[in-house]
Amino acid sequence: MLDIFKAVILGIVEGITEFLPISSTGHLVLVDEFIKMQQSTQFTDMFNVVIQLGAIMAVVVLYFHKLNPLSPRKNTTEKRDTWVLWSKVLLAVTPSVIVGLPLNDWMDEHLMNWAVVSATLIIYGILFIVIENHNKQLTPRFANLQTLPYTTALFIGCFQLLSLIPGTSRSGATILGAILIGTSRYVATEFSFFMAIPTMFGASLLKLVKYFAHGGSLAGLQGAVLAVGVIVSFVVAYLSIRFLLDYIKKNDFKAFGWYRIVLGVLVIGYFTLIH
Repeated sequence: MLDIFKAVILGIVEGITEFLPISSTGHLVLVDEFIKMQQSTQFTDMFNVVIQLGAIMAVVVLYFHKLNPLSPRKNTTEKRDTWVLWSKVLLAVTPSVIVGLPLNDWMDEHLMNWAVVSATLIIYGILFIVIENHNKQLTPRFANLQTLPYTTALFIGCFQLLSLIPGTSRSGATILGAILIGTSRYVATEFSFFMAIPTMFGASLLKLVKYFAHGGSLAGLQGAVLAVGVIVSFVVAYLSIRFLLDYIKKNDFKAFGWYRIVLGVLVIGYFTLIH
């Protein structure tokens, strides 16, 4: 039962941090120092990836009508526009499939440590502040998803590759990249959400396949622990997404930049002075 409680906490952390540009990995690395499940490393590694499914389902539920090209409530033009949007999303995730997939295991093995996580938290925190200050007086070139060119979608997808480095934040990299090349904050955020669907479904499926291929099981307590983590992640991510969409209507991303810097410093302090 203790592991169920820990799964609740980890699900909350995942749900809050997956779509806010503050790095879910960075938070999970830090939380893992204080909350360790009494499960195998193999299960824990799988759990930390697959609970993302809950967060992804929150996007699917919130945007089901907008992302459904077969919705009977849409006319022919709206259905065509939805298919076009999906084609841009799939184009954007192509770099992650081509480049990221082969490098994923190597990155996890060599870069999944507090030093890399703290560095990327701080670096991208600074970038958020610098870019927001630079863009303060600029008018976005792309203020809605319908006008987003395919080339821009592909460039945003290339920025997603940066999130292979732990602590970068997938949403942080894509939002930052999108703003840098001329989208509005709202377009950058929504497109980042949509890119997450195929990206994280694919990552979760791959992790599950590897887990079962190496003899892993979800019988008994392990299945319950994973289910709790996914459900909690869904509920919390749903609320986090709604918060972020409301927040960026009146605010920029600098607060998240400062938060990343503070967290990065705390991680360095903990692992160098206390751990």
